[in-house]
Amino acid sequence: MSCRLEISIDMIFSRVVGREIPMLCIIDDGCGMNHQEMLQMVSFGHKQPDADDPNRIGRFGIGFKTGAMKLGKDALVLTQTTNSRSIAFLSQTLNEGNDNLEIPIVSYYRYGQFMELDKQNETLFKHNLKAIKEFSPFDKYFIGQKVGLFSKDGTGTHIYIWNLDEWGPNYSLQWESGITGGSSFHQGDILIRSRRVRARPGQMTQMVPLDYSLRSYLEVIFLDPRIKIYVQGSQVKSRPLARSLNRTVVENGTIMGKLVQLTLGCNQLEWEEANCGIFLYWHGRLIEAYKRVGSMMHNGDRGRGVIGVIDVTNLMAEDNGHVWVHNNKQGFQDCEVYAELEKWLGERSDKYLDEHVDKVELKAGSGVYKPDNEWVQCDKCRKWRMLSHGFNSKTLPLQWFCYMKPFNGECEVSEQEVEPGVITISSKRLGYSSTEDPEEIKCKLSRQAVGTSKNMGENDSSHTMDDDQAKNSSAQTRKRLRRSCRKS
Repeated sequence: MSCRLEISIDMIFSRVVGREIPMLCIIDDGCGMNHQEMLQMVSFGHKQPDADDPNRIGRFGIGFKTGAMKLGKDALVLTQTTNSRSIAFLSQTLNEGNDNLEIPIVSYYRYGQFMELDKQNETLFKHNLKAIKEFSPFDKYFIGQKVGLFSKDGTGTHIYIWNLDEWGPNYSLQWESGITGGSSFHQGDILIRSRRVRARPGQMTQMVPLDYSLRSYLEVIFLDPRIKIYVQGSQVKSRPLARSLNRTVVENGTIMGKLVQLTLGCNQLEWEEANCGIFLYWHGRLIEAYKRVGSMMHNGDRGRGVIGVIDVTNLMAEDNGHVWVHNNKQGFQDCEVYAELEKWLGERSDKYLDEHVDKVELKAGSGVYKPDNEWVQCDKCRKWRMLSHGFNSKTLPLQWFCYMKPFNGECEVSEQEVEPGVITISSKRLGYSSTEDPEEIKCKLSRQAVGTSKNMGENDSSHTMDDDQAKNSSAQTRKRLRRSCRKS
């Protein structure tokens, strides 16, 4: 399993066009692929069994090819296992004007301490290697340089895509490099230049970075993030949504005989961007984000900041192995179980809004909500540790390990668990001290809510009157200034 993933766009010199061009680089340190697996990856139109297998990626043999060719015209895959190394070249430039599609593949096998060409197909592989060198920026030196990027265990997969898709006079992708040093820190990113936001029922905001920012998307792509991900050289700080909510409530239910569990809560960042909705995960990977359900679909501001998280792996798979997930992993197929899921999510979300959001009205300037529990991830063991109440998370270093404050423990210690539905109030939430009695806090909230609702009209009128007085005073001051200027 891969522990590290790096995604970047670098400038490389292309002998074909005689200048530097951008190249999208995707590098992991996984177990790599052997020759047969590489052949299957770049071949068109194979079919995997219908059975749902979480360890298998792809089913119809078109995902990588269509995805890569949408990003750019040419792609090279370099992969290495403990005993073999393979290179595959998927190129529109090479096949331009050809009747038959040619995909050169070169495989090496370990003989002693060195990797050498497969002797059984040496002539074919030498021909393929010549084509790769002629139609790509990869000569033997560049290939050797990239091979040197593999981890200490010597395994992993690299994907390089160039002749990137264009958007008018520019590229469809826009990239920014990360800058570190001094007191400033800027995280690099790769963006869709058009910055289009997906249309969702009831959505009015255009502040949905997840739709066009790779960094924002990778922050929430995994339900339980463990892998280290880097974009443009700077690490992506994973944001496990279920652990970043306040006023958390866990709803359990049954849909068509299958158990489901939904976590609902409020998120300060999403409130500021006027977003809300349900995040649906399948095999721990995000499939659908900000799905508005129930009354959220009919009112743009309804449920603002409310986020739901649910894993629908078991629900969206039939007993016969059929899976109701689109091939591009960007949504679910329209089916009965999905319709029932939408209905159930709408009911539970509306219930949460009625019981935990709409009943409490807070005065302006009442403070910022923090998550019920704040967490930090160890950069070594990738386990999540709960911060003690009152600890300022802003003081954490960029790289944090289990032996550091406030955990002061070891990586071997298992992760902490939080009882569903329990809300803890830290010293910075709502302006209350963490030493106050919970019942007293509840009474204060109730008195605030009642006082706010009773005095809403009175407060509004007083604010309006104060504003009018301020405007009149300002106008009189300006008149006096003008008179004094004329006199002088």
